[in-house]
Amino acid sequence: MERIEFDYPEAKRRVTRKAHVGVVGSGDMEVLLEPSLGEGAHVFITTSVDGFRDAWKAVFDRFFSKFDGAVRIDINDAGATPGSVLLRLEQAVEVIEQ
Repeated sequence: MERIEFDYPEAKRRVTRKAHVGVVGSGDMEVLLEPSLGEGAHVFITTSVDGFRDAWKAVFDRFFSKFDGAVRIDINDAGATPGSVLLRLEQAVEVIEQ
């Protein structure tokens, strides 16, 4: 198990809703997204696959190049692919923006 954290201080748009998408299972993940208690966005990942910090960073850099919400994101991962990660993140944004 690996624990990874990232901060995105440039994410400033206020978010007021929470979202929970996905389930932890073989090859999948869950995303818990909620308003940030402070400034910027904060990402916390718990993954069963060690050694992919750079891949996670690339996914979140891409995500936050399009999304500017000040959120806390908790991810529980069981081996999801980068494409699945982006899909789950987009689903969480859809939930909070409805």
